[in-house]
Amino acid sequence: MSENNESKHEFKAESKRLLDLMINSIYTHKEIFLREIISNASDASDKRYYHALQKGESGLNRDGLAITITIDKDNRTLTVADKGCGMTRAELEENLGTIAKSGSLNFKKALEKQDDIDIIGQFGVGFYSAFMVSDKVEVHTKSESGESNAWISEGADGYVIEPYEKDEVGTEIIMHIKPSSEEEDYDQYLDEYKIQSLIKQYSDYIHYPIKMLMTKSRVKPETEGSEKPEYENYSEWETLNSMVPLWKKPKNEVTDEDYHRFYHEKFHDYNDPLKVIRTSTEGAATYTALLFIPSKPEYDYYTKDYEKGLQLYSNGVLIMDKCADLLPDHFSFVKGVVDSQDLSLNISREMLQHDRQLKIIAGNLEKKIKSELALMMKNDRENYEKFYDAFGLQLKYGIYNSYGMKKDLLSDLLLFYSSTEKKMVSLAEYVERMGEEQKDIYYIVGSSIEQIDRLPQMELLKDKKYEVLYLLNAVDEFVLKVMQNYNEIRHRRRFGFGERRGKRSYPKENR
Repeated sequence: MSENNESKHEFKAESKRLLDLMINSIYTHKEIFLREIISNASDASDKRYYHALQKGESGLNRDGLAITITIDKDNRTLTVADKGCGMTRAELEENLGTIAKSGSLNFKKALEKQDDIDIIGQFGVGFYSAFMVSDKVEVHTKSESGESNAWISEGADGYVIEPYEKDEVGTEIIMHIKPSSEEEDYDQYLDEYKIQSLIKQYSDYIHYPIKMLMTKSRVKPETEGSEKPEYENYSEWETLNSMVPLWKKPKNEVTDEDYHRFYHEKFHDYNDPLKVIRTSTEGAATYTALLFIPSKPEYDYYTKDYEKGLQLYSNGVLIMDKCADLLPDHFSFVKGVVDSQDLSLNISREMLQHDRQLKIIAGNLEKKIKSELALMMKNDRENYEKFYDAFGLQLKYGIYNSYGMKKDLLSDLLLFYSSTEKKMVSLAEYVERMGEEQKDIYYIVGSSIEQIDRLPQMELLKDKKYEVLYLLNAVDEFVLKVMQNYNEIRHRRRFGFGERRGKRSYPKENR
């Protein structure tokens, strides 16, 4: 294919500026390019699949619309090929000749809402992320009408469109990878295991198979059974993505082992989670969430280096690895994923625009986590106490740091050692055992159970047969003072906390 002056087109001035901005500023991580190219391939496959359904054509299925990745190290090319709808010359001009002209968005608007079709692309800039790692990009495409062409560009200088013979309907994106430099390692994008890891990280749940020739090793047949077997390399097509997210599979098809395996792989924790929470909501904000309560804190959990957050997906495509805004600080120990199609993304899809949907999701998740922990306390006390040993301090700080604003949410989750029960009890359990003559919740601060048992104040309270809570952590007393009272809804009464020495107490009030 030759580039002649007659077929060369220039990008519009605003497109040139946007291309330069996008390559140098919009995307903070160059590796995002592969996610964007694969998402575009998925969009094109969705369109063709939908068109086939409209026409009543049979025989076209998701397996037949596989996306393939090919690496050519000698020529330094990385190719992503799909069997989607392809593009005509006019569509190449419209979609690739003008940056931020999104065919996916137009299709999505025209389609309105279909249950089986998810269009990932919104802005029409993702394709140009290829120029972050490529000094030349070729697009070989054949439309459903049978027209085939090639689009070729070396960046902001412009592009060429030429006739091109292509056998099958679909599109090939051929990226000529830049030479590596001291500042940037571009060779990694010609490494099959690096590409495999990027697909697993960002595009694992694209619902078409993503296949690549993978180099593998095997014993040479003629040396099998010998003392010194010889090995040979061979290539084999391998599907690199899971396609169906675990959180979208029917609950009756997913076992505890499946959840635990997913947790281990995603969050690199060898311990099983104490609790699995799966929830989905439709309405003001539509989302699905799969959350996990760890059994132990991470090594840096109680340090300033710890980063909270949930993995955030938009239609199965990873947008953020740790979205901090989805978790309040008092539940920062929670791990998991959230998948939503309602999020307002910025132009690069790397970050969220802080909008109403995000706040709704975060609020709903906070309530869900609290309710699941309360159920765990009630129905699985042993594991709840394990959880509390690991993360109870974070719940207390949640009340203390909010100056009591979160007490209604968190107070039912607190546990304290009981003088009468000789075990950890909740405030609700304490209140339930209070006699009619007792007007206050009593507590004593100390460094250990043994030390508190020896205090003379305990003898006075024992004589009255009052249950006493032992506050063994430095923050405990501050938490109760910030709370000022505890609301026991079942009794419709409000109980104040007695002072550590029983000299003053907050009066009992009727509600």
